[in-house]
Amino acid sequence: MAFTNAEWLPTYEELTVPEINMTSAPLRAGAHHFGKYCDEQCKEFMLCNSEQRDPRKCLNEGKEVTRCGIEFFNKVKDSCLEEFNQYWKCVDSNHEMNLSYCRSTQAVFDKCIFEKLGQERPELGYFSKTRVHKTVRPKPKPYSDLPMPAETPGPPKNIDDMETPAITKERRGGFLGIWN
Repeated sequence: MAFTNAEWLPTYEELTVPEINMTSAPLRAGAHHFGKYCDEQCKEFMLCNSEQRDPRKCLNEGKEVTRCGIEFFNKVKDSCLEEFNQYWKCVDSNHEMNLSYCRSTQAVFDKCIFEKLGQERPELGYFSKTRVHKTVRPKPKPYSDLPMPAETPGPPKNIDDMETPAITKERRGGFLGIWN
């Protein structure tokens, strides 16, 4: 997509944020608790992204999700590091990173998170439920970039006078022309 000089592009300073420097196994192991801990920030970012349809307008919301993720994993590091390490190493040892093989270490990690951070593991299906999100952002203008189609024409006035197309060999069909 081409840009003109009239369009705003963020600078490198605006795009530079501290990142969550973790591999996929620890992120997957902590994903449920991270999702619940940063639920409001994630919903605000997704709402902005779906309403604005321009990622440049949602940079601050994205930075807030990253900040919340760093805060969460720092709290886990301070309070439940050993339990978390056991859990993510179990997840990493499985080539599919399937959480169901690590239920015993997951239970220990979940118990630590509940005792030290006061957060329960979200129940099954928590993130797929429809949940209302209250926001302070103004309601966006309706997005309509496609013109409305023309009105559908009505049926012909006299159907009985219409010609019926003749059924030819080509219209009959058949399998490879053998059983026509």
